[in-house]
Amino acid sequence: MSTAELGAFAWADCLALFVHFLTLSLLAVGGAITTVPEMHRFLVLHKHWLSDGQFSASIALAQAAPGPNLLFVSVLAWNVGANAAAGAHAPELAWLLPLACATAATIGILAPSTTLTLYAARWVHRNRARLGVRGFKLAMGPIVIGLLLATAWTLGAAHGLPQDIPVLWALTAASALLVWKTRVHMLWLIAAGAALGAGGWI
Repeated sequence: MSTAELGAFAWADCLALFVHFLTLSLLAVGGAITTVPEMHRFLVLHKHWLSDGQFSASIALAQAAPGPNLLFVSVLAWNVGANAAAGAHAPELAWLLPLACATAATIGILAPSTTLTLYAARWVHRNRARLGVRGFKLAMGPIVIGLLLATAWTLGAAHGLPQDIPVLWALTAASALLVWKTRVHMLWLIAAGAALGAGGWI
């Protein structure tokens, strides 16, 4: 998909971007990465601000780079702004739109969850012996796993290679098993995946 085919974006849309990520922040059970399917729906399918390829590449780049896990939100929003700035009438100011988008999305995803976590963590610590608190913590495990699987499915489906899905799921399961049962560092598995992808094997 070319830049011309992507949905129109105006400065006012930075506010919509901020509000959407503000909402997602409160739904990010298990981290912002678990809300990737909804980000994909909003940015790619609904607003058409990013292509499938740009969406997947933004997340892959941010996850491979050093820094916080949340960095992918800033990269996604930066690319939304960069697509819009590609057709800007004042090219010398075109860098402002990606910066504004990245700032809006990053503040949006951070502010509510950070505030809620600060107060909720203190309350949970004080009441950690309560049956309801222990039950809630146990129930969160399966929910987070389900959300992560939905994220993996969304990113995998973006490539449109259904014939490779069994192989990709097998590699995912093998990687998860290695991380769980051995001392192999996750970065080695990421490097192996990058090498396999670069070689065209997956």
